[in-house]
Amino acid sequence: MENKTMMTDLYELTMAQVYFNSGEREKVAIFDAFFRKEPVNAGYGIMAGLDNIIEYIQNLKFTNENIAYLRSLNLFTEDFLNYLSDFKFTGDIYAVPDGTPVFRNEPIVTVVAPIIEAQIIETALLSYLNASICYATATRRIVEITKEVGVMEFGARRAFGPDAAVEASKCAIIGGAVGTSNVMAAEKYGMLAMGTMAHSLVTEANSEYEAFLNFAKTYPNNCVLLVDTYDTLRSGVPNAIKIAKEYLIPNGYTLKGVRIDSGDLAYLSKEAKRMFIEAGLPDVKISLSNGLKPETLASLIRQGAVMDSIGLGDNIVVPDNARVGCVYKNVAIISEGEIVPKIKVSSDAIKTINPGFKNLYRFYDNKTGYAVGDLVALHDEYIPEDEYLLIDPENETNQLRVRNYTVRNLREKIFENGNLIYKDPTIFEKRDYCNEQMQTIYPEVRRIEMPHKHYVDYSEKLLNLKKNMILEAKNLK
Repeated sequence: MENKTMMTDLYELTMAQVYFNSGEREKVAIFDAFFRKEPVNAGYGIMAGLDNIIEYIQNLKFTNENIAYLRSLNLFTEDFLNYLSDFKFTGDIYAVPDGTPVFRNEPIVTVVAPIIEAQIIETALLSYLNASICYATATRRIVEITKEVGVMEFGARRAFGPDAAVEASKCAIIGGAVGTSNVMAAEKYGMLAMGTMAHSLVTEANSEYEAFLNFAKTYPNNCVLLVDTYDTLRSGVPNAIKIAKEYLIPNGYTLKGVRIDSGDLAYLSKEAKRMFIEAGLPDVKISLSNGLKPETLASLIRQGAVMDSIGLGDNIVVPDNARVGCVYKNVAIISEGEIVPKIKVSSDAIKTINPGFKNLYRFYDNKTGYAVGDLVALHDEYIPEDEYLLIDPENETNQLRVRNYTVRNLREKIFENGNLIYKDPTIFEKRDYCNEQMQTIYPEVRRIEMPHKHYVDYSEKLLNLKKNMILEAKNLK
């Protein structure tokens, strides 16, 4: 992996210089990464990007060229630059595994490290989380609608550059996609490379029939034809039927499918299927594409559209409301072995952070298997296994006493003293895990329109700590 140590905002380095000058380089700080609102209009987010963070941390090192550039800025002392020359990450990182459904204000990543180390990695860490969670969540939102219909990721040409395209392809697999059109991503991660043809293959030829025949001769074992270049029902489908009967079947092959990329997809897909059945070709699969949004797909399903697979591009790599908005906040420092909580207070309640070193738990109803809620609690709190009172921090009178549950700590320790101690699963293992975990989330939370709120509750101890710190910060106590 390319060394991305310099992928940091300048103020991270100038703050580091201040810490260095103040003799605080050994001070250990605790930072939480979280988002304040679920992305892409979903009722959840899908955790992703941990693999990138792992590689980034393992490759942290300022090169001689990096140091020379920083020296040229005339912002840093030689002592500090010498310190950066030997820089490496020596702290701990806790994180929710990729593929896990996560929700607002949950500490999905926590960094416990010397303050300079924790500060310098902020920019890259947030960049990875914001992009990856967006792609994985956007894909999952589609998968939740299409159910058994395979989702193919076709977004490379819409992405903001090749690196973003590969990341989107990978995260789409985690979110539930079956394959990608992106050859670079398929090669790198062992994905299923998928695709058919573009309209240019048809417009370049002397006729649509000729283009289809050339394609069938080249790929007789996997012949999927794009039928909407001129007229789907009067030209494309009839020519596809001719190719099946005049070339593929006589030579021992079959027409695998057709793709429709424009027009009234509900009407065209149903009519195309009718035409194939009447022609004695009932097994021809129909794939739909054309900038399909979740709401559009839901409507197509209600209309009885025929779709054996769908191709998605824009609405994975650049979905509506794509901003995830992950932030990274200092929640505590460790002084003389004691954890000292820190808080940022704002007149905007959503921007007042949750102080202290915390754990994140999920409670599962043993009868239904569904997750009844999540709990953010201080790290040293005991969570009983028989009964617990969940308290909604947005309305403390809204409480739920849970019994007969299984509780799980959602986070795992990834780095300890700078050493990787976590075995990162493959993207396919992450996809299977995501599929399993999504089945524990209530359908009302997973729905496309007006998803129900999944409750992220706080322990009474955390709530009291936060309220007291707010009062102290405002000199009201």
